Amino acid sequence: MGTPGLSNRNNGQQRLGITEPISLAGPTECDVIKNRELEKYLQGAGLYESQEEAVCREEVLGRLDQIVKIWVKSISREKGFNEQLVQEANAKIFTFGSYRLGVHGPGADIDTLCVGPRHATRDEDFFGELCKMLSEMQEVTELHPVPDAHVPVIGFKFNGVSVDLLYARLSLWVIPEDLDISQESILQNADEQTVRSLNGCRVTDQVMRLVPNIQTFRTTLRCMKFWAKRRGVYKNVAGFLGGINLALLVARICQLYPNALPNMLVSRFFRVYTQWRWPNPVMLCPIEEGSLGLPVWDPRRNPKDRFHLMPIITPAYPCMNSTYNVTSSTLHVMSEEFRRGSEICEAMEAGNADWDTLFEPYPFFEAYKNFLQIDITAENADDFRQWKGWVESRLRQLTLKIERHTYGVLQCHPYPGEFSDKSRSFHCCYFMGLQRKQGVPVNEGEQFDIRVTVEEFKHTVNTYTLWKPGMDMHVSHVKRRNIPNFIFPGGVRPSCPSKVTGDNKRSSKLRVSSSHGQAEKSLEDKAVVFGEVDERKRKRSEDNVDNNSRNSKAFVRVPPPSREVHEDRTISTSSSCSMKFEDSEVNSMGGQKSEKPCLISSGHIPSGNSETNGSVTGNQQMNPILAAVTDTSNSKEEEKLAIEKSMSGRNDVHQAFVEEVDELEDDIEYRNHVKDYDGNMKSSNLYFSNSKAAPLLSGTPALIPQQKPLIRLIFTSLGKAANISS
Repeated sequence: MGTPGLSNRNNGQQRLGITEPISLAGPTECDVIKNRELEKYLQGAGLYESQEEAVCREEVLGRLDQIVKIWVKSISREKGFNEQLVQEANAKIFTFGSYRLGVHGPGADIDTLCVGPRHATRDEDFFGELCKMLSEMQEVTELHPVPDAHVPVIGFKFNGVSVDLLYARLSLWVIPEDLDISQESILQNADEQTVRSLNGCRVTDQVMRLVPNIQTFRTTLRCMKFWAKRRGVYKNVAGFLGGINLALLVARICQLYPNALPNMLVSRFFRVYTQWRWPNPVMLCPIEEGSLGLPVWDPRRNPKDRFHLMPIITPAYPCMNSTYNVTSSTLHVMSEEFRRGSEICEAMEAGNADWDTLFEPYPFFEAYKNFLQIDITAENADDFRQWKGWVESRLRQLTLKIERHTYGVLQCHPYPGEFSDKSRSFHCCYFMGLQRKQGVPVNEGEQFDIRVTVEEFKHTVNTYTLWKPGMDMHVSHVKRRNIPNFIFPGGVRPSCPSKVTGDNKRSSKLRVSSSHGQAEKSLEDKAVVFGEVDERKRKRSEDNVDNNSRNSKAFVRVPPPSREVHEDRTISTSSSCSMKFEDSEVNSMGGQKSEKPCLISSGHIPSGNSETNGSVTGNQQMNPILAAVTDTSNSKEEEKLAIEKSMSGRNDVHQAFVEEVDELEDDIEYRNHVKDYDGNMKSSNLYFSNSKAAPLLSGTPALIPQQKPLIRLIFTSLGKAANISS
């Protein structure tokens, strides 16, 4: 059976992907020059490791392969195997992830997989004997086995090189040196942990088979990883893109433009995914049912799959969605970053921008006025590592709860990194930017009370069965001016931050400052109001809650108002602190014109000069869809149609749901660590007073009587309201 996703064209050339390419046009002379500039830029950014480091990695892998071979022979002898079987016993090391793809940078870890025979068990032999061997070696430091993770792993450093080692126990008595783990038969009689462990290698190898030019793919992927990190959208557990997600997105662009150079593919990446109608899935090949009965991603059959907002499907059996962590808020952030990138690439083609503009770091702490700060502490290094991993895996649930309890009107932008106060031992904190969603009716004096939501989240986190004294978490609301100094470089707060810091004047003039640029336009300081919210105002507006909250539900697609609005709003996170701020403080991430899940208008599509100019000259080949294009406007429309055609099919059953069930995609890595919901819980740092409580999710017992979330709509200015309506 051939590789999925491969077919032959009429002219005998091999086609990659599930649809025809959008364009077969190759590079122009101008593209070749721009591509050299891109490669030089990536080199200057320090994205490539030195030759010495590359040799060191190879030596580590060779040494690790020797160690697992010695290990498997040792345990075979202990189990009573005769000497001939002991000598035949074998284990083998495979690599996957960024190292296998060839896009790793300096200091990156190596993702490795040890494949062993059926008599080498995971718990007793891999996490027992092999861990013991590693702990006795001088070259090995920071040894950290995690046997109860969703994908069990041993983490350590070998001669200073970070290694993550997984284990796959096959049903074979002897592991051959030429073992091909891409075959489906390798999964025969394998347990779930082995299937998961094999998945990384199988997906990585399949991706490399499904791209037309591996070197072009690597350069483009390295560029897009750098962009995602600079723009703050690179972290899978936070609901953004991880390494494999970006690899699949880039691979699909390579399939659609098989003859393009990396600089061309970067602009096509943004152009295509700006117009992509999520939740249409991105797939490199058709989903195969397989013969082993393993579950695959299929929203027609699996109700949970229907809630996935940005499905990017892995190409190896069993095919899965690699982006189930994406939430409505993080999808909005990424969509606007795609739009920003598309506009900058269009400006670059016109000579009005450069690579520095595209890779400008996103000024997270200047883009928002209100944040949630989540601090975690523990008493020692081991406790801190476990507690930190658990809390980090739960942060996505806080985003989901806030989205649901405010009907999607209040959006959260999680910062993908973490910060540590060096003056405190075993401490780190995370931040989430808060803002009002654009595209829903704007009301005077709107108030968001998320105190119950935060308390519920804390209750969920505190159900950790491995909790020990000293493990603590504190969630608080902070204004931008009160952000702690330790998050800034050198611990020094900028004296006078610019309102457009992070995007230079050129990109601002081009209106490509960021998908979240509108949040940077008007960030005036507002006061934090202490004390209880006026109960009289609450009662006075009680009658308006039902009607207005229906108008403010999460997935209502309404164009934004034609002018900026500055009504007061309040978000409450504790009984003693509620925050009031204007629309500029909770405006949506960027000036998106519409939330509708459809293609953007032709006026927003980059002109693609390099392609349209080169596609009608010489003997360059073009898709018939685009071959007849003779002017720029028609080219835009035709490419829109080609991108529409390239989508992997409309999934009628894959709809956007008003509510997303909490814990729908529970982070299984820690699912065995959770207590019963009725178990004991540590006392909370936040005290919630008699505020209206949001409904708890999943039908779990409520800590506070279940009522609608407090979304107060108070009209204080008829003049402003009249301006809005006009």
